Amino acid sequence: MFLAIVDNLNVKMKIYTKTGDKGTTSLLYGTRVSKSDARLEAYGTCDELNSYLGLVKDQESCKEEYDIFNRIQSFIFTLGSHLATEKEDTKGFLTPLKEEELKFLESEIDKMDEKIEPLKNFILPGGHPAVSVIHIARTVCRRAERRVVDLKSLEVEVNPLLIEYLNRLSDFLFVYARFVSKKQNVEEVPWKTN
Repeated sequence: MFLAIVDNLNVKMKIYTKTGDKGTTSLLYGTRVSKSDARLEAYGTCDELNSYLGLVKDQESCKEEYDIFNRIQSFIFTLGSHLATEKEDTKGFLTPLKEEELKFLESEIDKMDEKIEPLKNFILPGGHPAVSVIHIARTVCRRAERRVVDLKSLEVEVNPLLIEYLNRLSDFLFVYARFVSKKQNVEEVPWKTN
């Protein structure tokens, strides 16, 4: 059951409102837009990414990084709230986007990079179920990044940190897939042209 906090009170909220039955939905603070709106595509793809990140952290091979993924998922929700807010003057009420989250990803990439072999070839995704799921999350992350860049090309004001974070997160996921391969003693398969 979903709960909404209204005026600091826990109030049960119906999951269905019927307000979207005609193909529109509300951004934060009430502006109604088509469900095919580019802004919805951007934060909807971030929501899809967040679901895959949940699947990654639930893999037995990824349990040691559970807290790292909770932190990443929380920031993806924050990122989505900024994408779902049209009016700049209302963004001050949102959880702020912090550059320290970008630095956190970079630090985690550097730690893992020290434990894996240098990359000499492109590698094929796969080799272990957890590694495959991580690569799926990485590709969804790249799509989320493209959707946010699309918004910017439509002259929607986008905080540059959103794009930087998604770009770095896809790097993190690539390195993490390699890191989990090493933990699982899975041989990476290099890409070979025919």
